[in-house]
Amino acid sequence: MDLTGILDSRAVRVLSGAPSKKRLLQIISEHAAEVYGLNAAGVFSVLQNRELLGSTGIGRGIAIPHARMDGLDRVIGLFTRVIGPVDFASLDHRPVDLVFTLLAPDAEGAEHLKALALVSRTLRDESVCDKLRANPEANTLFTILSEASLQKAA
Repeated sequence: MDLTGILDSRAVRVLSGAPSKKRLLQIISEHAAEVYGLNAAGVFSVLQNRELLGSTGIGRGIAIPHARMDGLDRVIGLFTRVIGPVDFASLDHRPVDLVFTLLAPDAEGAEHLKALALVSRTLRDESVCDKLRANPEANTLFTILSEASLQKAA
């Protein structure tokens, strides 16, 4: 598995900022609706409910919001680079500027966990994160993520 199997190139974006975690999740949900044809309110609801269990802000300015939802036939992803980090109630209390969102079919188990592990391994690499933070173009971010995940999957 590599990220190109779950991440559409149109699902990568650079956002100039968001006033709050809630608004950031709403923007990501709207983006999921545009790219994948999902119901934005439904996406927001499952992401918000997941965050109520505990923040998906994992530290070092990274968050991996993830949730299961009805109506999907595979794991899908969205990547958002936020210029002007957002308080995400992260484990290390640092604001978040790199957000990789995963949505999985409600009944899916193994693929969701494999995707989550791959995203985590990819974003654990500080050089990958440095490249993502240094580039303001969505196409370049997609290429960085694609190449990095191929190396992590190997």
